[in-house]
Amino acid sequence: MRRDSARRVALLTYHACPLAAPGRGKAGGMNVHVRELARAMAAQGATVDIFTRQHEDQESDAPAIADNVNVVHLPAGPPNALLAQQFEHLDEFVAGVLEHQRGEDAQYRAVHSHYWMSAWAGRRLAAAIGVPHVVTFHTLSRIKMQSRSGEWEPPVRQESECQIIADADCIVAFSAHERDAMVRLYDGDPSRIHLVPCGVDLARFRPLGRAEARNELGLNGHKVLLYVGRIEALKGVDLLIHTATHLPTENVQVLVVGADADGSGEIARLKQMAEELNVSEAFEFVGRVPQEQLAWYYSAADVCVVPSFYESFGLAALESMACGTPVVASRVGGLSTVVQHGRTGYLKSWRCPEAFANSLEMILVNDSLRDSMGRAGRRRAEGLSWEEVAGRLFDIYEGLTPGTGGRAEA
Repeated sequence: MRRDSARRVALLTYHACPLAAPGRGKAGGMNVHVRELARAMAAQGATVDIFTRQHEDQESDAPAIADNVNVVHLPAGPPNALLAQQFEHLDEFVAGVLEHQRGEDAQYRAVHSHYWMSAWAGRRLAAAIGVPHVVTFHTLSRIKMQSRSGEWEPPVRQESECQIIADADCIVAFSAHERDAMVRLYDGDPSRIHLVPCGVDLARFRPLGRAEARNELGLNGHKVLLYVGRIEALKGVDLLIHTATHLPTENVQVLVVGADADGSGEIARLKQMAEELNVSEAFEFVGRVPQEQLAWYYSAADVCVVPSFYESFGLAALESMACGTPVVASRVGGLSTVVQHGRTGYLKSWRCPEAFANSLEMILVNDSLRDSMGRAGRRRAEGLSWEEVAGRLFDIYEGLTPGTGGRAEA
């Protein structure tokens, strides 16, 4: 083992339970990130306590993440509280974490918070027990509001993010784009922002063979485009529908994997749009797919499309590449770090259906290009395992000085 088994880390993920199934409600990449990070840390000799709030659809019989990974659900307001209502219950959550920490006499190397509400709690917890506070935001309000007209985030989130960026001992950014945005939009100190990308489960997400995968899913001989993710406006699936109008849809099948975020009705809107644009026959809205089945979809596709307005990282793009499938994505956020333009897929700077269609068609009509991009994508993914990510985070934790505000040692 790489690390002493006595080392203990607290991960705070207030609103994103790591046991929740991705694609259900707001559960998505953050839930996967925390779960897989904890699993990899435990495999390297750590004890990991994950603190999250009690929630309505909590699964009492959910399987354990791994030995030495403890998921602790704490009361924090009504279990069915909407995300917008959860901030007001953070004090109760902090008190619960402290009570648990004292009851267990847990000595943490660091408190690592995920998302702004967790970080609001984490800065108080870390100060109370005298350990460094590390933050991964996953998304930032000011970037979201700049990415798409009509996006709005409450002032309390913006103010909290400013305060957290100002006094966190260390901030983990997924990409240089996110780091630079923290400096530009929040006046963050670049010396305290470390770049650590997201990871991927290379055993689960691997090439399964296109023909075998299509047979498994009962697909016909058409070319296959794939979207995977929550269905909400910020994900930009409407661009994929408009792009389909510029493709020979009689030979193309588009699979949309994911569910409405909190029953937003976005799927109904997208289906209506596809109907009005006369491309509905090419689209299949698959719904939520369990994680253990996603590799079949990635492997069956010719191209995975990520048309988001904003992605702090872009986990679906990395999962697709791990399965040997090229990606065509918006050049936003962390996607420009994940996708290597012209090598593992294409990045599009403009949200233009014609431009997306041109790049998709280049891959769809050229099997050798598709296959070479797929091989390059797998090689790229092999350098981004969760084990690699966990090791880099351990190095960060060890560079922070406990009990003195947590600043990195000189």
